[in-house]
Amino acid sequence: MATKWGILSTSKISHDFVLALETLSAEDHKVVAVAAKDKSRAKDFADNFKIPSYYGSYEELGNDANVDVVYIGALNHQHYSLTKLMLESGKHVLCEKPFCINAKQLDELIKLSKTKQLFLMEAMWSRFTPAYQKVVEEVQNGTIGTVLHVQANLGIQISNIERIWKKEVGGGSILDLGVYTLHLIDTILGPGKPVSVKSKGTLNRYGTDENMSAILEYPEGKIAVISSHTKVEMDNSAYIHGTKGTIKIHQPFHASKEVTVNNTKFTFEQPVTRKPTVFPRSVQLRYEIDHVRHCLKKDLIESPVVTLNNSYTIQEIMDQLRNQIGVHFVEDNDSSM
Repeated sequence: MATKWGILSTSKISHDFVLALETLSAEDHKVVAVAAKDKSRAKDFADNFKIPSYYGSYEELGNDANVDVVYIGALNHQHYSLTKLMLESGKHVLCEKPFCINAKQLDELIKLSKTKQLFLMEAMWSRFTPAYQKVVEEVQNGTIGTVLHVQANLGIQISNIERIWKKEVGGGSILDLGVYTLHLIDTILGPGKPVSVKSKGTLNRYGTDENMSAILEYPEGKIAVISSHTKVEMDNSAYIHGTKGTIKIHQPFHASKEVTVNNTKFTFEQPVTRKPTVFPRSVQLRYEIDHVRHCLKKDLIESPVVTLNNSYTIQEIMDQLRNQIGVHFVEDNDSSM
């Protein structure tokens, strides 16, 4: 029986999510409903993807008994409230990154999902791609020895986009780009927490971070160096250095199709979507989609690959980075939830 998906928000990433889902077997996955605050947008989205049901409110999606799991592709500041709404409606949830604005929001969602015994996962699709799987395999096999240093940059010229510069929607380089660098670091050096986090960054006139650079120290002398930037294009490759060699994840590392392990390059071809995706290489969302199905079939309430603890640790680090740089959201106030 197919996993029946509901899509919350008709955003660009939701568009790419459904295109990626279409590359999987229709016997395994089916989008049965979509919801948006504007019902006409929901109808257009439904017509485009031949989705049988569409709604002009998120509550209606939560009340649709035909929906097994909801993908939330809304803006950052809505992730907490909408995930909470879907969990309270009895739906499993796959929520776009960053999971929440801060760790205290995520802590409440984790507790709720466990109380309800419902699946909950951050949609950190990079960790399921063939490139990342290859990297994890080589690191675990000891191909490059003991990993002591990881470097990852993600700089894209997107500072003029409203969801990036606007404070009220949870903007900034850390939550939008830095989260990818942190998930890579957690994949390689985690799941433990860093013993030290030191960062610098620049804020725009609205109080969101245009850029961030940080050094994270882990036990046993392991170091990670990360940067996120919204005003310059960087070398968005990632490098993992061990005592016996180096792994390079070719740019953009979070959506890479190429990995070089000690001078041997591996390339991973991807299927073609029926029409172009908005974001480059987001056909690779298909791997996290299939992973969710496998988790649900096993009655799991969290992923063994992107655990709730993984996401919570990263959310805590992002709180630290924002605090050091001076980015404060209204959600950080004790009375905001």
